[in-house]
Amino acid sequence: MWLCNSSIGRKVIMSVTGIALILFLTFHACMNLVALFSAEGYNMVCEMLGANWYAVAATAGLAALVALHFVYAVILTLQNRKARGASRYAVTDRPEKVEWAAQNMFVLGVIVVVGMLLHLYNFWFNMMFAELANGGMPYINEVASASDGYGMIAYTFSNPVFTVLYLIWFAAIWFHMTHGFWSAFQTLGWNGKTWFCRWKAIGMAYVTVLMLIFVTVALKFAFCGGCC
Repeated sequence: MWLCNSSIGRKVIMSVTGIALILFLTFHACMNLVALFSAEGYNMVCEMLGANWYAVAATAGLAALVALHFVYAVILTLQNRKARGASRYAVTDRPEKVEWAAQNMFVLGVIVVVGMLLHLYNFWFNMMFAELANGGMPYINEVASASDGYGMIAYTFSNPVFTVLYLIWFAAIWFHMTHGFWSAFQTLGWNGKTWFCRWKAIGMAYVTVLMLIFVTVALKFAFCGGCC
């Protein structure tokens, strides 16, 4: 199948899975906005999602998307390194008009995945997994219920180390997505002379707003705790 066997097909898979992950982050950011204004409202959303079958299915689907995106990123990186051969060891300046993020997408992607593992440990493990395997009780004593997402956020960002790690993660996601946003549309063929610049501008604005929401939540809880 050309999607799996050709370089273009692999890039298409990378693009489609990347766009799907951006849509998930959009949903997650909208959900986190609620936490800025209402503890009860945010916990209501957490309870609605919880460990219901559709939430579990969506989590499995998300894991599959991340795995596909990362695996194909590894394949394309190795393919590019093989194509460059010995020239990859040459010391060269950064080519003109090539973004820093474009040259470091794989490294940024690794940081994003490591940050995701930290996030899964802090939240998914103590919430959805705890509901499924621990009778609704999180694996930390500071939060009383696995459905208390607001309390989980407050507990996590009360730790300055976690706050700094999350901010680094958000920065890596921003760099990765600002390039990946327009690159995905370019791969899918929506890269006319006019729209190429438009996609770059739209992507920059969209991703910046998206990540500012996550940063605002982190800093709000880091400095204000559970206050509304």
